[in-house]
Amino acid sequence: MTEEVERLSLFDPLTGHVEGTVPRYTIYPKTHYVTPRERIVQAMEEIKLELAERRKVLLANNKLLEEQRLTQRTQFDLEMMNELGYCSGIENYSRFLSGRGPGEPPPTLFDYLPADGLLVIDESHVTVPQIGGMYRGDRARKETLVEYGFRLPSALDNRPMKFEEFEALAPQTIYVSATPGAYELDKSGGEVVDQVVRPTGLLDPIIEVRRWRLRSTICCQRSACARPSTSACWSPLSPSGWRRT
Repeated sequence: MTEEVERLSLFDPLTGHVEGTVPRYTIYPKTHYVTPRERIVQAMEEIKLELAERRKVLLANNKLLEEQRLTQRTQFDLEMMNELGYCSGIENYSRFLSGRGPGEPPPTLFDYLPADGLLVIDESHVTVPQIGGMYRGDRARKETLVEYGFRLPSALDNRPMKFEEFEALAPQTIYVSATPGAYELDKSGGEVVDQVVRPTGLLDPIIEVRRWRLRSTICCQRSACARPSTSACWSPLSPSGWRRT
């Protein structure tokens, strides 16, 4: 048997009758992690080198279970990459596939923005702190995976941007927030624009602020005016009630 496709045909699944031939057909992989074969082969060699170094470290620290777990998992991933061109969790080897060095920032959409691009951050008082929080949360989770032999140390480079990296790559920025934080105010240099009219075109409702001691009195008065029949209301702050007939 040959491993090459000899012919593509359309046939009836019931009778097996060939209804026609297809000269060419494109079959897409089930994953979007597609890398040229040459890059895959080179990445596999780099992964093997890191695995060998990591095994030495684990064995030197008497972490036999972690060493066995890491070896078994990584070798399975290498077999899948060799046969299919990808494996489950291949993003953890993204540093080798993209040709980045240890600690280098990951590729992001900022790499495709023009130099004079405009970035608008909505609800910046919440969004901006999350930029740095994403990296720290991802780092804490993957350090545990590396420590217990579930992943190679290179998996730490499959990460979000650090806050400093974001600031270095972000173009001119507009921070949109009803309650801007100190960071936004500092970055804007005091150039704050107030939006008085609501985005929907509706004005804010009129709010009446009244003394809390009168709340029961006002409630009873309005209830009495709204009811057409005879009604009575008792106020806990007053010895008498109001009656309307």
